Amino acid sequence: MKILSKILMMCGVLLAVNTSRAGQGNWPKVITANDGSTIKIYELQPESFKGNVLKARAAISVLQNGKTDPIFGTFWAVAIVETDRDNRVLNIQSVKIPNIKFPGQVDDNLVGNLKTTLETQLPQVAGDISLDEILASLDQNQQQAKLSRDLDNNPPKIFYVSRPSILVLIDGEPKLQENKEWNLQAVINTPFTIVKNNDGKFYLYGSKHWYSAPSATGPYDYTNDNVPQNLQKIQTAVDEANSSNAGYVDSASASQQNKISDIIVSTKPAELVQTNGQPSFTPIDGTSLSYVSNSSNDIFLDNSSKQFYVLLSGRWYTSPILDGRWQYIAANSLPADFAKIPEGSPKDNVLASVAGTDAAREAVMDAQIPQTAKVDRSTATTSVTYDGEPRFENVQGTDLQYGVNTPNSVIRYGNTYYCVDKGVWFESQSPNGPWAVCTERPEEVESIPPSSPVYNIKYVYIYDVTPDYIYMGYTPGYLNTFVYGPTVVYGTGFYYDPWYYGYYYPRPWTWGFGMCYNPWAGWCMGFGYSFGWFHLGVNIGHPWGGYWGGGWWGPHVYRPPYIWNSYRSYGYYGNNFYRNRNTYVNNYTTNIYNYRRDVVTIDNRRNNFNRVTSPANNSRYQNSNMRPGFNNRPNGNVQPGFQTRPNPQNNVYSDRNGNVFQRNYQNNQWQQRQQNQQWKPVQRNAPQIQNLNRQQQMRDRGFMRSQNFQQARGSSVAPSRSFSRPSGGNGGGGGGFRRRGR
Repeated sequence: MKILSKILMMCGVLLAVNTSRAGQGNWPKVITANDGSTIKIYELQPESFKGNVLKARAAISVLQNGKTDPIFGTFWAVAIVETDRDNRVLNIQSVKIPNIKFPGQVDDNLVGNLKTTLETQLPQVAGDISLDEILASLDQNQQQAKLSRDLDNNPPKIFYVSRPSILVLIDGEPKLQENKEWNLQAVINTPFTIVKNNDGKFYLYGSKHWYSAPSATGPYDYTNDNVPQNLQKIQTAVDEANSSNAGYVDSASASQQNKISDIIVSTKPAELVQTNGQPSFTPIDGTSLSYVSNSSNDIFLDNSSKQFYVLLSGRWYTSPILDGRWQYIAANSLPADFAKIPEGSPKDNVLASVAGTDAAREAVMDAQIPQTAKVDRSTATTSVTYDGEPRFENVQGTDLQYGVNTPNSVIRYGNTYYCVDKGVWFESQSPNGPWAVCTERPEEVESIPPSSPVYNIKYVYIYDVTPDYIYMGYTPGYLNTFVYGPTVVYGTGFYYDPWYYGYYYPRPWTWGFGMCYNPWAGWCMGFGYSFGWFHLGVNIGHPWGGYWGGGWWGPHVYRPPYIWNSYRSYGYYGNNFYRNRNTYVNNYTTNIYNYRRDVVTIDNRRNNFNRVTSPANNSRYQNSNMRPGFNNRPNGNVQPGFQTRPNPQNNVYSDRNGNVFQRNYQNNQWQQRQQNQQWKPVQRNAPQIQNLNRQQQMRDRGFMRSQNFQQARGSSVAPSRSFSRPSGGNGGGGGGFRRRGR
């Protein structure tokens, strides 16, 4: 029966993926107008994407009823869109067509009818539009990034070890609380399971192993062979909280599950860099760089300068020795060879953190795309819980104050209180509510500095207001992804003091969890924590604190997925093992955004990638539906990558002036549509050729990215779980850990 359930579940996942694919990549779209004309809409070419407004143009052909030849032109669109970042699609809700242009003279009535037809039918006909295809085609010069400034890039304490190790973080000095379920005291200011047993020893449980120590901070020794019997209920509770029945999947091999680790404890933010024995170096072709191949970290050696580089939370640090004093180096100050790391090679995952690469450009633009939702003004509400009477402190440099003794994001501005819950703004005249959906956020929010623990709420926006609904959204900054210069980073780098009195409320951490960026899943927790190490142990019965899953990782509705990153031998941004992508989408909407948890699992297979060896492109992994062929970059370097097979039906483009071009794939010749509605070849040395080639490359790249993501989702076999939650979510203090006494 279990096997049958798994088969049905896999079929359902694949069906969902194939259904999703059906709405992507199948340009051109076809509309039949009321007068019988056939309208072909070629792939949208975005010009800007800000908030929930997408401005784009597209080539169009119109075959009028009774005519034999179509006419070609360009239309411009201003679309209101809803974005589903988890599935990486957007959907047009409404559209205005401010302009349509055809070469030569065209009847004004035809243009007017086309505008009406497109505005009426385009939202439905377009269907789900791939977010990756939009991002790949966006011009970053036209898309102004919202830069984060004054982040703290000073390195944390960086431990280097050459043995399998786990970094156990405690938020300051250990705080003990009696756990009634376990009849023991537990350390509550850590996401790890640490208890003090009746024998006076401290026990740490993770990855199905027990370790013991004389104090909460260690030193810990492996003790599986001599575990007190009364700890069995703790082991059972933690294992159940991390089991497949709870929606979690662990595809670790038996050898990985049985691995015994050294335990390193830190009461301050820290990072762990480790190799399996002495570092082993593998050269990167065409560069002076080598990477450490026996490490799950991103460690490089520049052989020309003999400097080491390591990537931590999207930031680069350099040192002459691995066990040395690391110093921050900006992404645009790296040696030039970092930008030459080939896509498709084992370390191409770092390209999103290297200035000037396509991966970095797309990551920056992706960080500006919001998750959007339509909020019902009449029903949406929330609740806020405080540890005692509400207490507020000043937000430096502003006239705002923020609530310090609550797990919620609450601010006070004048006599009004505001709360951001699940990416929605609420307001009240009292710190305790009642709360109503907010129609306008305070302008002062824009001035909140990154040194404030409520910095992330400035990335939650109100886009539009109607009598019944409010359109809101949040960019990844709400989840601690920030655009910093030419790349994205995780976290502000600042340490925020937690609240600890009657309850313990953690604040977001930048360091300690091996955060690494992946374009398909955003920020993922690193390799070392993928085998059941985390558990909010004092909240028995509710894995990861039930609906509360943040604190250390940002909003209490979010926890990043794990990533399998063990000694990668293949690339394209790391199609590795992901799990436990728990992203809550607010339940205030009336359409697709029901409150849910998405559990995405990508196993460690290569997703039908076949190795292709080419003298021109070196060795890389290519999908069977893709072929090498990106043209040379302007700097003369071949861009190793993945270009989809040309779609002969989607070969029409327009430029910003409305001129229409098509690519003849038989002879690789560009042609331009003339006023007489005939195609004329474009000279190969014409000035527009370079721009046309780039448009084609980015369109192909976007389709490839979309396919790659869909294949990754298609390999998922993890169950998804839906949760019923009261409106407003927090529900009376579930986000904190109760402390006995005062």
